Amino acid sequence: MAGYYELKKSSDGQFMFNLKAGNNETILTSERYTVKISAQNGIKAVQNNCTNESRYDRRKSSSNELYFVLKAVNGEIIGRSEMYSSATAMENGIASVKVNGTTTIIKDNA
Repeated sequence: MAGYYELKKSSDGQFMFNLKAGNNETILTSERYTVKISAQNGIKAVQNNCTNESRYDRRKSSSNELYFVLKAVNGEIIGRSEMYSSATAMENGIASVKVNGTTTIIKDNA
């Protein structure tokens, strides 16, 4: 099953999206946007940047958990991953975003 984007309204009324793998696991979460078109543009930014290895920034949280962010050409963060317990799991998450991020399937729940 192919991955997809889920566009939705957050609890505070803003717009956001999740990139989900074919198994419905969330693999990337966007920031919150005040208008829907900005969230839709965020999806386009993921689609355009997800296959470029140099756009991934691997990080460690204050509690030593690993995660990554996907950045646009201008360095702005487009999306964040979940927290991972190992570098291998994080690299698998990046690989999943690279594969699923180019999808054009968008489930608009906003």
